[in-house]
Amino acid sequence: MSKIVALTYLTLDGVMENPVWTGPYFNADHAAYAHGQLFAADALLLGRTTYEGMAAAWPRMEESEGEFAVRMNTLPKYVPSTTLRPEQATWNATVVSGDLGTEVAALKERHAGTVLVYGSAELTHSLMELGLLDELKLWIHPVVVGQGKRLFPEGAGAATWTLAATTAFGSGTVVLDYRRGEQN
Repeated sequence: MSKIVALTYLTLDGVMENPVWTGPYFNADHAAYAHGQLFAADALLLGRTTYEGMAAAWPRMEESEGEFAVRMNTLPKYVPSTTLRPEQATWNATVVSGDLGTEVAALKERHAGTVLVYGSAELTHSLMELGLLDELKLWIHPVVVGQGKRLFPEGAGAATWTLAATTAFGSGTVVLDYRRGEQN
């Protein structure tokens, strides 16, 4: 059975939207960490908006990004959506249109290792509410942007997570790795 791991870039004030603010902090250490995460994954689970943005960008990046882009492009992708039709899926993706809980539970059974969720705030919230998200890897960047979509919006359900690991980079970015604990 696989585990579902959400990997999300955040600012100090919890904003995840439009992460152009990550650029100044991304370096070789970040790239090596991201490489390890992607190459340990068996599949990607992406919200529709994240999927559409990544599907538009990554297929053109193999020459500049090498094996990382090849891996990104060849991994199977699952996209829960009520608006994207199966025949519209590209980039090695399958549209998941049934009950999210049932479909993701089956996905966890189908894969043996890690299924990564990149960004995808609404999907991450839904997985947390359904008790299907096993791990949060929060990349906290040393910047405050003041406004934008936050990972944990007002009214999000309470949950307990256990800190499993911390990775600090010289750039000031820290990855906090949390595992699902008992629900409150």
